[in-house]
Amino acid sequence: MKNPDLINPNTKVDLSKDEILNDYNIAYQSRQASLIGRKEVLAGKAKFGIFGDGKEIAQVAMARAFQKGDWRSGYYRDQTFMLAIGETDIAAFFSQLYADTNIEHEPASGGRQMGSHFASRFLDNQGNWQNQKDKYNIAADLSPTAGQMAKLVGLGYASKLYRQQSKLKEWDQYQKFSAEGNEVAFGTIGNASTSEGVFWEAINAAGVLQIPLAISIWDDEYGISVPAKYHTVKTSISKALEGFRSNEKELGIDLYVFKGWDYPSLVKGYKEGISKCRELHTPAVFHIIEMTQPQGHSTSGSHERYKSTERLKYENSIDCIATMRQWIVNSGIATDNELDSLEQSAIKYVEDQKELAWQRFRAPILKEREEAITLLQTIEQEDPQNSAIASARKKLQDLPSFTRRNICSTLERILLALRDNSSPGKNQLCSYLQEYQKINRERYNTHLINENEHSPLSVIEIKPKYGEKLKIVDSRNIIQSYFDLKFSQDPRVFVIGEDVGKIGGVNAEFEGLQEKHGELQLTDTGIREATILGQGIGAAMRGLRPIIEIQYLDYLLYCFQTLSDDLASLHYRSAGGQASPCIIRTRGHRLEGIWHSGSPISMILGGARGIHVCVPRNSTQAAGMYETLLQGNDPALVIEVLNGYRTKEPMAENIGSYTVPLGVPEIIHEGNDITVVTYGANVRIAQEAIQVLNDYDIGVELIDVQTLLPFDRFNIIKKSIEKTNAVIFFDEDVPGGATAYMMREVIERQNAYDYLDAAPRCLSAQAHRPAYASDGDYFSKPNAEDLISLIYEVMHEREPKSFPEYK
Repeated sequence: MKNPDLINPNTKVDLSKDEILNDYNIAYQSRQASLIGRKEVLAGKAKFGIFGDGKEIAQVAMARAFQKGDWRSGYYRDQTFMLAIGETDIAAFFSQLYADTNIEHEPASGGRQMGSHFASRFLDNQGNWQNQKDKYNIAADLSPTAGQMAKLVGLGYASKLYRQQSKLKEWDQYQKFSAEGNEVAFGTIGNASTSEGVFWEAINAAGVLQIPLAISIWDDEYGISVPAKYHTVKTSISKALEGFRSNEKELGIDLYVFKGWDYPSLVKGYKEGISKCRELHTPAVFHIIEMTQPQGHSTSGSHERYKSTERLKYENSIDCIATMRQWIVNSGIATDNELDSLEQSAIKYVEDQKELAWQRFRAPILKEREEAITLLQTIEQEDPQNSAIASARKKLQDLPSFTRRNICSTLERILLALRDNSSPGKNQLCSYLQEYQKINRERYNTHLINENEHSPLSVIEIKPKYGEKLKIVDSRNIIQSYFDLKFSQDPRVFVIGEDVGKIGGVNAEFEGLQEKHGELQLTDTGIREATILGQGIGAAMRGLRPIIEIQYLDYLLYCFQTLSDDLASLHYRSAGGQASPCIIRTRGHRLEGIWHSGSPISMILGGARGIHVCVPRNSTQAAGMYETLLQGNDPALVIEVLNGYRTKEPMAENIGSYTVPLGVPEIIHEGNDITVVTYGANVRIAQEAIQVLNDYDIGVELIDVQTLLPFDRFNIIKKSIEKTNAVIFFDEDVPGGATAYMMREVIERQNAYDYLDAAPRCLSAQAHRPAYASDGDYFSKPNAEDLISLIYEVMHEREPKSFPEYK
């Protein structure tokens, strides 16, 4: 629909005719991909569709300002931008819609992410980092609203470090990751999602840090069915952000407002705004208004349900593609006939690429189905009276829509029905299914963590060494000495967090180190856990080695969505194409009070798969774990013992080089009667209990698991149970939490059940959070007396005469 009021033929743009028509062609192809993609979903050929229609013209303009080395952390409406920079194509767009697991067809996620979730591959097949400076870099998208904002801060922060941290230029890989910090981190977000707290955290952090971050807000005035007046104060995010705007006296952010249909102004505005952002590292927000969403939010509903006829008519009148076309014609750049021809070619191209994607997605599944049918026909011939086989084969053969699920389900059920059959055909079918399941595990269940030489699980153990005369120090001094050495050895390593700089941490673990190594290696932050973690995620994706300080374990809740939705799933959802070896450092376990008790371990175990979870019992172990982690490329959470920093430990002579293997428990105390499995601060409590039980001839084998993810890779705990025939899992999480997790790992996965002569026990905290003060802690969390009592109860159950009841 033409709207002459929007068109000014005198508006010029400094581009050639070919460049302008190329932008229009990309935008038109993208629109057709959205329209056809919706039909594919409604026809049952794809599961779900969410598209970028209505956002096309702003995105081709933004793409013109995007350079090699730059980064994008965006969301699921950026298909036009991706097409414009050449980081996807129409066939790959449809391959993702169909969930093609072939990485060559769908390189963003190998079919693991829904359509329009983009990613570039900056790791090669061996997990090596590729040259980011010469690539268009796309951080793997995620669906949770505003979830992309946290790591955007880190992607921009890395440019600041690459520009300002002179020591980084001594790193031999510097040229692979940055060109003097000139890279801009582009973020995109929908107007409704700017209501999320992490968006405001990111804006504030960017303004404080002064980093080259440029956020584009695609504003179509709705959040699914809810209009902007319910989302944003003053019904305008740019008006709401006015207080952040830079001025002559104060640094903040630059604010730009452009209309989504105004191609020449968008091209000029992005060029000038990004140029300033790149040169001065001034963060910028581009509020793109008067956008539309012609097909509504997604394939799950129709926007006609919540938009009036007048609203739909208005949106049609400002459609960005129709408006650009009219500007092109009115400006004499091309004729209607030229554009008609271009559009017809674009429609055919998109249809052809869609069909290519469908056929190459379909071909291997057709082949697999035919293989399964052939096997079923063989069994039919061996047992022609069995009608179930013929029925299953025919059902599989006649399915109009088929998936690998159909094949696997059919074969599983046929094998169950043939459980008494031992024919050659049945055995062949069984072998085929086992191999088929293995292949599908590779398609869908791999890459949770690194599976190559870059995994910290591959790091060789080096034990701490001590001289004849032990140097006994406060536990905190071991952490201090370790990082002092690392800051000197590796300019990529830095620590950020609340109070880590000037005062050296609330427990003085970094005391004096900022003065020695500078503010860029030990940097204080505001109270903003989500974007503290985001700083680490983004910087680690750009080759740096951040240590992210979350002051207390309880505060992990403030950034847990980012940790779970983004960091933990990054390597998996990119099918091994991306990694962020960000290390989160915190402390927890026994303290006092409802919000400082530090043991939400089951929450972490449930939501952090894809992150190594280390629970060292002291600082010697912690330092060895940091060294192991820094030699690998996986993210990790290290939970130090909060009330242990003033305890005494011997300082190893080889600090900074010894390593602690992940997933390898350590036997702290040997015994023959019962195995106690625990970790962290609970080790000292168990040791106290063991001293008492020694007087009663009860030999406890105490095992410190050291890491919860991974957990006991070599079945050390099972071997202990083979000797003691009894086990207690002990920690201070809620009942049914980490103790239940450990029990399942040992009793079910390690199959230790057969060696027990008493029921396995769990000793955990109360269901509520711990009360304040020492007595509150004692009666809220398990103590030495609780463990003594439970151990004695097991011994009484096994040998009542030797261990009579005492209470």
